[in-house]
Amino acid sequence: MTTTRHAIHPSHFKTLDTKSLREEFLLDKLFTTDAINHVYTHYDRLIVSGAAPETKAVTLETIDALKANFFLERRELGIINVGPKASVTVDGQSFTLENKEALYVSRGTKSVVFQPTAGARFYINSSPAHREYPTRKISLADADTITIGSPETSNHRTIRKLLVNSVLETCQLQMGLTELHQGSVWNTMPPHTHDRRMEAYFYFNIPQGQAVCHFIGEPNETRHIWIKNNEAVLSPPWSVHSGAGTSNYAFIWGMAGENLDYGDMDVVQPNELL
Repeated sequence: MTTTRHAIHPSHFKTLDTKSLREEFLLDKLFTTDAINHVYTHYDRLIVSGAAPETKAVTLETIDALKANFFLERRELGIINVGPKASVTVDGQSFTLENKEALYVSRGTKSVVFQPTAGARFYINSSPAHREYPTRKISLADADTITIGSPETSNHRTIRKLLVNSVLETCQLQMGLTELHQGSVWNTMPPHTHDRRMEAYFYFNIPQGQAVCHFIGEPNETRHIWIKNNEAVLSPPWSVHSGAGTSNYAFIWGMAGENLDYGDMDVVQPNELL
């Protein structure tokens, strides 16, 4: 199944009620057993997808929006395993991914098959690409990993940069995951915007009965969206993106745009938010 999300202007954003905010920015139906669901966005043409091959293999097929002979004819792809150990076959080569490991798939790849495993969950981002870079698996040991924040400010967290230019070359796609330490709830605090690229957050490992309140909007016009486990949210280039959970949790960040500098952020201090 493929759905489309159009870009929203900041002036339009100010008029949206809770229902409209969720319809425009929340991606809440990513996983269907033995299928791939896609959300084609008009934010830097990022595609956000979820694959759940539980009882049979699932193949990445092209979609009408691409007008392409195959899905990766003009695109690159990032996959992060958010389920049990499972494998992906890329043009006949098998890659086994442990939980939280990543796979970068090159532009020009014709066949991507997600192999069946009970409980399998693959989170996927794809963006347009201008050239081919090698397909490569990234383990947690390969990741560029940092721990920042503190228990005193409730934002002690470990950031694992998986598909970023300090680890491997990509055209414009960047992906990684952040894990909140026990007792910490705030992510991306202080928050920021980056007008050179958009971002999508996928929240997972949220305990049953808990949730994350995700903040979105211009720094002087913020709103919130409540997120449940295995749901994602879009963040336009003009919007802050931050969240606070009722428990610790993990999330995957994916970015697309013209700047591959991970540190390209226009930071907003907490006392400047409205």
